[in-house]
Amino acid sequence: MLGWPFTSGLQRRLRRLWRRWLRTECPLQAPACWRGQDTASVLLVCALVALLTSWPWLAEPNLRPGMVAPFTYRAEKAARVVDSSALDQRREQMLPRTTVQVVDEQASMVLRRQLDDLLQAIEAGASSGQARVEPVTLSEEERRWLKGLSSVALTGWSRDVRQAQLRMLSQGLAPGVSEGQLLQAATLQLERLPPQARNLGARLLVHTLQSQSNLRSDPALSQRRIESLITQQGIPTIGVKQGDLVVRQGETINAQAFDVLDYFGLVNRRPRPLAWLAHFLEALAICGVMVLLLRRWRTSLEPRQALLALVTLLAVQGIHLWLGPLASPMVLLVPPTLLLAQGLGTACGLAWLAAASMLWPLPLSAILGLRLLLAAATAGIAAVLAGRQRSRAELLQLAVLLPAVALLVQWMLLQGRGQPGQVDLISEALLLAGLLMAGLLLAPLVETFFGLMTRTRLLELADLERPLLRRLSCEAPGTFEHTLMIAGLAEEGARSIGADVDLVRTGALYHDVGKLHGPKWFIENQEEGANPHDQLDDPFASAAILQAHVDEGLKLARRYRLPRPLADFIPEHQGTLKMGYFLHQARERDPSIPEAMFRYRGPTPRSRETAILMLADGCEAALRSLPPGTNEAEARTMVRRILEARQRDGQLAQSGISRAELELLIRAFVRVWKRMRHRRIPYPIPPRKAFSA
Repeated sequence: MLGWPFTSGLQRRLRRLWRRWLRTECPLQAPACWRGQDTASVLLVCALVALLTSWPWLAEPNLRPGMVAPFTYRAEKAARVVDSSALDQRREQMLPRTTVQVVDEQASMVLRRQLDDLLQAIEAGASSGQARVEPVTLSEEERRWLKGLSSVALTGWSRDVRQAQLRMLSQGLAPGVSEGQLLQAATLQLERLPPQARNLGARLLVHTLQSQSNLRSDPALSQRRIESLITQQGIPTIGVKQGDLVVRQGETINAQAFDVLDYFGLVNRRPRPLAWLAHFLEALAICGVMVLLLRRWRTSLEPRQALLALVTLLAVQGIHLWLGPLASPMVLLVPPTLLLAQGLGTACGLAWLAAASMLWPLPLSAILGLRLLLAAATAGIAAVLAGRQRSRAELLQLAVLLPAVALLVQWMLLQGRGQPGQVDLISEALLLAGLLMAGLLLAPLVETFFGLMTRTRLLELADLERPLLRRLSCEAPGTFEHTLMIAGLAEEGARSIGADVDLVRTGALYHDVGKLHGPKWFIENQEEGANPHDQLDDPFASAAILQAHVDEGLKLARRYRLPRPLADFIPEHQGTLKMGYFLHQARERDPSIPEAMFRYRGPTPRSRETAILMLADGCEAALRSLPPGTNEAEARTMVRRILEARQRDGQLAQSGISRAELELLIRAFVRVWKRMRHRRIPYPIPPRKAFSA
């Protein structure tokens, strides 16, 4: 009975912790909606990653030489196992000496046809008695001898020469036989002929057979000879005793251990559909969770950015499957983590790293496991540091320092384990540094194609010398000054609640670029004179002009290729706010005018950064219009009234800004206002002296 209150109290405590954790994990704002085809493409790439990861369980044997042993095995009984590696080595050594060659009838037929053509040409020249072009140079004595032969004798001599060639070809004509030895063999074949007939016939045979061969290798006969020799010398075997340790879990399987495991039936070469399905579903779940984490920590995640993370994971898995144990965890994990952390944030980079580490094939040897742990730690440090780098130069320093530190740490740990030479650490460090520097060179292309917003790109876009900002400062100077003041307010507000300061500052600079389509229609650009809206005298047309500055701003964003997170500031800083002045004018003429006709088309802010800009935009003019004697409490009351009006109007419903953060924004805006209205010492201006000639 005494334990019951304690148990119930523990349950209540755990329940409160669970609810608090759920509130912490709940996204501050709703993730961006994806189209059906985008979701299908992401799921398809997830399935490809899972298929590639689980492929070894479907198409490869469960064990092979060079693989890390998944278990420890001792021999069940004594056995003599054929040593396949030694047997293959012996075969390779015997192969040059045991090649069997046979006569190639087609090659012999070609050589016989050449001799027939040569003899026919000589017979034709001898029978005609006229000078002809001779295929073989004949001496005067040979010409006279040929002319003195009758047709029957000439035919008989030709037949003897052909028979001699046939006997030589039937014995096999080896390539590379010297001319002297070939002439001697031909002379021996024609030894029963008279000297003149013998010499000319031998010369003709040498002419057709020199540098020729009619032999070819016969693989089947060669293999039979090799097997016969191996049988005579004895097949190499491995002696195994009962209880001998064949392989230990985590060690690399060598060729001899593989032969023993295969002998005892532990090597399965058949596809394993159940094991493949289990690994496929596991990899698919890891990819799905990774995508959910990316959307959790970056609610504005675009489908192409999720595809970038998945395709990178697919490439890493493919390279690992291709290289096998030679794959370097440091080279495969660090560069993608650094790239994704720069473009999508530290949390997204760490989510990718976790997925890639979990998909690394098991089991791991002691050395490989240590290297994987070091690679994950290095990639995690790179992801944390990537969010703090504010220039390409700092990233270049990181690309140099990371491989150097990783090289030093790996060398120290492997030296402590007594195995420093198993890994070429210097080559790995150089390759890693090369990949990181290549990533820096290709980063602008990747940022543009996938819409990534790195810190360095934000700072580059915030340069006031950018073409679009220069246009704004020259063609709409009032709007430009208003933009700079809004940027100061929004930057301080973002800093106070921990939002992305660089994104807010850069987005504030571009939020009103749409006013370039007609600067004089906006009061900050109007000089002394009549207001164009008064001359227009049409509240509906004036409202359309106000909405046009949003639409034209989006067109300019596309023309100047602003990233989507920056382009979102253009419509969301107005949300669906009411155009109160023109609505009042319209209702003076017709009280039944619906309010929806005088609201911006939105959408309302979908991030804390765009919501901060909306609130800063609403407070800027009001803060500047406060009289000189206004104190801080009065300024806070006025700012709070504006912010609460935006909240009651539903403009902040999707932004994720909490009530406590609104209070922090109020204080931040008032701090900026206090800096803007600081007092100055009045300097006395001396009277101008009269000019005397």
